[in-house]
Amino acid sequence: MNRIPILIIFCSFLFILHTVNSLEAEAKSSLVTFLGKLSNNNGQLNPIWNSTSDPCLDQWNGVTCATQTVKYINLTRFNLSGSFDATSLCNDQSLASSLSILILDGNNIGGDISDDIAKCKHLTRLQVSGNQISGIVSGSLSMLNNLKRLDISYNKFSGNLPNLSRISGLILFLAQYNKLTGNIPTFDFSNLEQFNVSYNDFSGPAPDTKGRFPDCYLGNPKLCGDQLANKCPPLKSNSDNKKLKKFLKNQILMYSGYAVLAIVLIIFIISKLLKRKKTEQKDAAVNKVASIDDNINRPIVASTDQYKTDETRSEVSFVSGDQSAMVSTSLVVLTSPEVNGLRFEDLLRAPAELLGRGMHSSLYKIMLENGMVLVVKRVKNWAISSSEFKHRMQRLDQVKHPNVLSVLAFYSSQQEKLLVYEYQQNGSLLRLLHGAQRGQAFDWSSRLGIAASIAEALAFMHEELSDDGIAHGNLKSSNIFLNKNMEPCISEYGLNIMENNQGSSSSIVNNGFKGTTGVSSSSAFKADIYGFGVILLELLTGRLVQNDGVEELTRWVHSVVREEWTAEVFDKSLISEGVSEARMVNLLQVAIKCVNSSPETRPTLKQVAVMINTLREEEETSLISQA
Repeated sequence: MNRIPILIIFCSFLFILHTVNSLEAEAKSSLVTFLGKLSNNNGQLNPIWNSTSDPCLDQWNGVTCATQTVKYINLTRFNLSGSFDATSLCNDQSLASSLSILILDGNNIGGDISDDIAKCKHLTRLQVSGNQISGIVSGSLSMLNNLKRLDISYNKFSGNLPNLSRISGLILFLAQYNKLTGNIPTFDFSNLEQFNVSYNDFSGPAPDTKGRFPDCYLGNPKLCGDQLANKCPPLKSNSDNKKLKKFLKNQILMYSGYAVLAIVLIIFIISKLLKRKKTEQKDAAVNKVASIDDNINRPIVASTDQYKTDETRSEVSFVSGDQSAMVSTSLVVLTSPEVNGLRFEDLLRAPAELLGRGMHSSLYKIMLENGMVLVVKRVKNWAISSSEFKHRMQRLDQVKHPNVLSVLAFYSSQQEKLLVYEYQQNGSLLRLLHGAQRGQAFDWSSRLGIAASIAEALAFMHEELSDDGIAHGNLKSSNIFLNKNMEPCISEYGLNIMENNQGSSSSIVNNGFKGTTGVSSSSAFKADIYGFGVILLELLTGRLVQNDGVEELTRWVHSVVREEWTAEVFDKSLISEGVSEARMVNLLQVAIKCVNSSPETRPTLKQVAVMINTLREEEETSLISQA
């Protein structure tokens, strides 16, 4: 008699076990279906994503698990195409309830985001920047109450934005470079740390960001508002409209008798203006030939030595007068499809926004007629022959790294050199480090990731260009820019000759941070290591380094460490974040090795990259174990 209940219990257990295993199989099947819609051009990834293996046990590329459940999917720059299938990903309850991060940045994925995305209700980060996703932005996104970061920039989304104000914890929203239209909905700007909807087709009043995101509305000519050049017309009441109509009617009747006379007068004035303009053009043509060299020498792009604040930026024209008089100008376009067909005249014709000005150089942002945004660096009195300069630029074009900003084109004359770069809309590392007033958060993981990327990029450049003797020569946080995915890009690599001719203070020369004429190429590479060490100290301390502040920062850090008050070194925001002091100390030790006063005792950047990546792997392992 007792065997029947035992048999029933055993059968029930088998049924429950089968149900659990079925749910796990369904979650895996849904993940395989989602990944299967994303074809990989090199054919190396798809064979791994299949139902015969386990995403957690077999550690699928781009998939991170915790407690045998899929937590993160990060397929950044996997060279994927295909379509975004939110239905297969989010319809499975087990997968949707565990997935918290989905990042697909920098691929070629198409399709759209369906309403089923709302079923992935535990998502905290959804990033699809730099793809070909189109259609309207689903209103179901507003149902993702746990979402913190939403990045749909650089896609082909169209239509109106949904109201995302229901997502109370949203701290990042990026939607620039799409085809979005209509009014911009309300956002809680006090909570947002990053916000950008530039280069769309929005219209109507722009919400007031209280000056926190000064460039967030660029490229939307139909927008109006107090923070834009296009001011909104004042609102009028119904009674005011009725009075206005009555007044206009009376005015039309009153002045109708003067209409013919006004037309005659206008024609007369226009004829006079046209005659005067022809005279001025003749005079300008005579003067233009004599002033060509002066126009070429007008500032167009800059040294990042002395960056000005946003408040000091100004709009200027690079060239004035009749541009047909420009002759003997040659812009060398390197192997870059982005600027194919770019001419020197295109740079001269484009309006230029001054970003900064140094002693020997200027930095400008220019927008071409086709909408492309570039940065042009203009250097005066660089004592290098045109042939040597050309050879250097072509050699640098042969050595490319995704975290080193390449020169797209260059121009060389006896008086000046121009270098054309891709514009990085997220600003410099210096700005991010000291952008607290803009509400920009900069957590420990991001700092460690940026440090690792810079170290790897510099190590690669040093190895490739060691025989050429081309180091960076002027490495600092203002020369590190952040691309659309907030990844670091080292700018101005190989311009150390300019610094050599400008001289430097003896204390910095002794440390090998800046070179002087006659300093060996080996010292220049050691100087890069010192400069990187200073950047690490900035990341750790949060202290601003400008002009001669390099030596001051290194002396202060050494003095605090000697007094065994190491904890006082670290940025207070990192302490409040709860970052492990032991991990910060480990990175501090790497920085101190890099800024050693004896250049010969400094590690190579390849060794530095290995040390930082080891720290980063330990950090990621710790985060996964805590998830």
